[in-house]
Amino acid sequence: MPPINLAAVTVSAIIAFVLGFLFHGPLLGKVWMKLANIHPTGKEKFADMVPQMLWNLLSNFVTAYVLAVIYLFASASPYMGVGTWNGVICALWIWLGFLVTTTSIEVIWMGRNYKLWLFEAGCSLVVMATMGAIIGSW
Repeated sequence: MPPINLAAVTVSAIIAFVLGFLFHGPLLGKVWMKLANIHPTGKEKFADMVPQMLWNLLSNFVTAYVLAVIYLFASASPYMGVGTWNGVICALWIWLGFLVTTTSIEVIWMGRNYKLWLFEAGCSLVVMATMGAIIGSW
């Protein structure tokens, strides 16, 4: 079995971080803040967000690594080959089977705003598909 491509994992984690920033900032930040009921005061400092950003980057790295491991096993299966598209498919199955289902509990039992949940699920769909494409293509 070939080793996990740590370069692909690292690039995937960084790209996921950038996509998360774009979705929750310049591209759709106002929509996200409205859905999350966040009201900026104007006194927020970048330095105050650094710890959360580092944890987020670590989380992305773990997700990318686990995706690479699952893709490695799945690509050896007769049901899936290797390549970019197969990486995307693998990531989409993980997204649907684990991310969507586990986070839906927050809507079902905890009363989380379903529109915010849909927003986050859509963002994670794009992130996971992108990570899968990178890992599958390398």
